[in-house]
Amino acid sequence: MDRLTDFLGALGGLMSFATLFHVTWSTLLGIFVGSLPGLTATMGVALLTTLTYTLDRDAAILVLICMYVGAIYGGSRSAILLNIPGTPASAATALDGFPLAQRGEAGYAMALATAGSALGTIVGIVLLVLLAPPLGEAALGFGSFEFFWLAVFGIVISGQLTAGGSPLKGYIAGILGLMVAMVGSDGIHAHVRFSFGVSELNGGIGLIPAMVGAFGFAEVLTVMWQRRAQVASVQTGSGRSLPRLSDLWRYKGTIGRSGVIGTLVGIIPGVGEDIGAWASYALARRLSPERAEFGKGSREGLTAAETGNSAVVPGALIPALTLAVPGSAPAAVLIAALFIHGVRPGPMIMLEQPQFIYSIAAMLLLATIAIAVFGLSLTRFFVMVMRVPREYLMPVVFTLCLIGPYALTQRVFDIWVMVAFGILGFVLRRMDYPMPPLVLGIILGDLLDKNLRRGLTLSDGDLSPFFTRPISAAFAVLIALTIAASIPGVRRMLARLFPRRRLAGSSPRGGSQ
Repeated sequence: MDRLTDFLGALGGLMSFATLFHVTWSTLLGIFVGSLPGLTATMGVALLTTLTYTLDRDAAILVLICMYVGAIYGGSRSAILLNIPGTPASAATALDGFPLAQRGEAGYAMALATAGSALGTIVGIVLLVLLAPPLGEAALGFGSFEFFWLAVFGIVISGQLTAGGSPLKGYIAGILGLMVAMVGSDGIHAHVRFSFGVSELNGGIGLIPAMVGAFGFAEVLTVMWQRRAQVASVQTGSGRSLPRLSDLWRYKGTIGRSGVIGTLVGIIPGVGEDIGAWASYALARRLSPERAEFGKGSREGLTAAETGNSAVVPGALIPALTLAVPGSAPAAVLIAALFIHGVRPGPMIMLEQPQFIYSIAAMLLLATIAIAVFGLSLTRFFVMVMRVPREYLMPVVFTLCLIGPYALTQRVFDIWVMVAFGILGFVLRRMDYPMPPLVLGIILGDLLDKNLRRGLTLSDGDLSPFFTRPISAAFAVLIALTIAASIPGVRRMLARLFPRRRLAGSSPRGGSQ
């Protein structure tokens, strides 16, 4: 009851004309970004972060959360109408959404996707309110040894789950991120490392320029490299534009289950919305009496995928707020934005600002209401949005990529950092290296470095506490098992031992959201 009271108090504190104005424009902008293939939620949050410097803290965080929620939801538009996911999070949505559109049920498919997204986010918000406070309190018992392994675990599990069939590429991307994080003054004694005589590198590589480059400029290069998508000849204006309550009640079990799965997937560091959608979709197909319809225009499959990917958003914020470990790539950018606006996520947040988690939950609810309203009422508008020529759009995105990093520090050097990471991100994508581990490596590098050195200082150079303390030992075993499971020989042996546990269907492919 206390948590409900705190949540309602936070929601009441946000009720103002200015708040509704920010919710409106930022959610619409988020849906716009998500609807356009090639623009991702991570890129949207990164670019918008650079435009929120002048806003007060709550308004800035509110618009970033609305962008995040709107973009993840907006990806379903192009997945249904183009058979091209607007973001990787909507890849599973396209399996059943596009066949429904081809049958002339595009309007109803988008209505179901809207309902699934809204309900999935609400399930995630409930779990955020319930799980974040105890997790934050439990994290207060973590020491340097546990935080070191937590950082390693985040990078390893992200590399394992987002690299498709080659976990090694995920690990390499994570190590590249760690190498980037090691550049500049260390966080304990301020010794300058790996600057190679370049004075601008003494303070390290800025997170925002690196992310804007990796997710913004790299997206521009990737989109311009690819052929333009054409809107399919589907009946976008026909059929119902509101979901039937009978359908939602019929799939209540799928919605509830997918919401929980998506939230739990979101809690796993660096995994992201696409894995949440695929996991929810796979389980719904396995348990459904209508499994033969999956992939051919199943309403249940569409609902499961959209519920799952949207529920990941609140789930990803649980470790981001309580442990400063992002659950997804957009959450990683959000952590950077929180630091910029004076919020220090991590275990101490439950002592310093215990009401902040409820404010985040209230912001998520406002964004959810906005996507429900706009998603059900502006279907034709979003179809028009997808017809915007990318030749007009990409120069605008590129200009924002230039302005954003410079506006933060007024250093031309940060523009060059942005360009360098854009080219690096483009090359890595062409070689099928996932981006979330790279981002997570940059974010967690400082946490890993500081706690490794503090742990060694506390133990006088003895490594044994890293393996003998109960939580540390559990993390070490979990990491070892995760890496072992990525070795082909071990995987074949496990497949022979547990043949029935092999997942059917296509393997999810990780990427920036």
